[in-house]
Amino acid sequence: MRKLAVPVARLLLALLLVIAQVGAARAASVIRDTEIEAMIRAIADPIFRAARLEPTAIDMYVLSDPVLNAFVAGGQNMFLNTGLLVRTETPEELAGVIAHETGHIAGGHLTRLMQAMDRASAQSAIGMILGMAAAVAGAPQLGTAIMAGGLTVAQRGVLSFSRSQEQQADQAGVGFLADVGLPPEGMRAFFQTLDRQNLRITTGGDVYLRTHPLTADRIDFLRQQEAKSPLAGRTLTPGLHEAHARSRAKLDAFLGEPRAMLAKYQGHTVTDRYARAIAHHRLANLDEALALVRGLEAEAPKDPYFHELEGQILFENGRVADAVAPYREALRLKPDAALIRLGLARALLELGQEPATREAAAALREVTRLEPRNAQAWRFLGIALGRLGEEGPASLALVEQAVLLDKKRDAKFHLGRAKQHVQAGDPAWLRLQDLEREVEEMEDEDRRRRR
Repeated sequence: MRKLAVPVARLLLALLLVIAQVGAARAASVIRDTEIEAMIRAIADPIFRAARLEPTAIDMYVLSDPVLNAFVAGGQNMFLNTGLLVRTETPEELAGVIAHETGHIAGGHLTRLMQAMDRASAQSAIGMILGMAAAVAGAPQLGTAIMAGGLTVAQRGVLSFSRSQEQQADQAGVGFLADVGLPPEGMRAFFQTLDRQNLRITTGGDVYLRTHPLTADRIDFLRQQEAKSPLAGRTLTPGLHEAHARSRAKLDAFLGEPRAMLAKYQGHTVTDRYARAIAHHRLANLDEALALVRGLEAEAPKDPYFHELEGQILFENGRVADAVAPYREALRLKPDAALIRLGLARALLELGQEPATREAAAALREVTRLEPRNAQAWRFLGIALGRLGEEGPASLALVEQAVLLDKKRDAKFHLGRAKQHVQAGDPAWLRLQDLEREVEEMEDEDRRRRR
């Protein structure tokens, strides 16, 4: 166990920056939504640039987890729980969270924390029990990022090092917010919310084991910074406020109990009607859902997300042919949205007609170009190409999916089929060779793990 403790601890710490989630850390799934991702990016990218980080180099994930939390892991990867997004009352609060987590990335804290872990492990054993959660289809980058199990760290020096990191990230985050024209008010408001939650969850107990240690000290620091900030009262644009409110309501309506959502969102605002349309959809009240979303479309015909929601409602209620038109309109309004294009492709594929299948295949090729690590898109592309009789490219697409999901047996099977149809000199031959090497590397890695 002593020999296994250090590499296992290093793996966990490489995935989770904070030595948090003490006790049971639940498996979570990744949520993909163009509207929510666009809102997050509109807030995050200027902060990344202020930190002299390339926004496109930072992958961001929304985790379906009600716990109020955010973390960075494995280098330049940022994770935001739905519990956090729903409970940030303003986009400025969300900006504060992102600025803080950006401070961890810019400060190289993950590497330093792993070094501290090594030093601590030389003095005492680390005991832990880990259970592996399933990787999320369509988000292979996540890999084994979410673990179920418990973690006990014997050396408080490691936890103390994490306290220092949190304080440094706060300081850096305040600077990043100032660079984008925001005071630290949003960060302070969020940490007050976090502090109230921590007091409910961890009354008493060891302060070193708190998810965000010394929250009160951090709030005092932020109050001091806020008092002397020349940016007091500055906020983000009204458009971002609306986008944030809609995203919160959208998550709430899709994840919460539908009848409770109908009671919660009773007003006549766009956000309320948007949430009610989703809640009615989840209750299979098709007429009510369509009436609400079409009313929103009539008021804002150039909003792609209302058309996308109509397409989703129709598709998931079996009206596949009717779903194509709203998906087309959503894509026309937002042609760079890979997920909307994927929705259209799925509807076309379900029609079972050759012209629609060809259009679906073309759309899916574009999705895989925009998002080459989207395993779901590769799967549907394989299905579309198979129906068109393009056996070689279809098998290659399914190899891509299997590699992304680390399914070695499936990858080998589809690779064997691809070799029967793709010959040297074919356009797909080079990619077949690349995939063959990737499958071999997967097998080599599997053998190393078993040793």
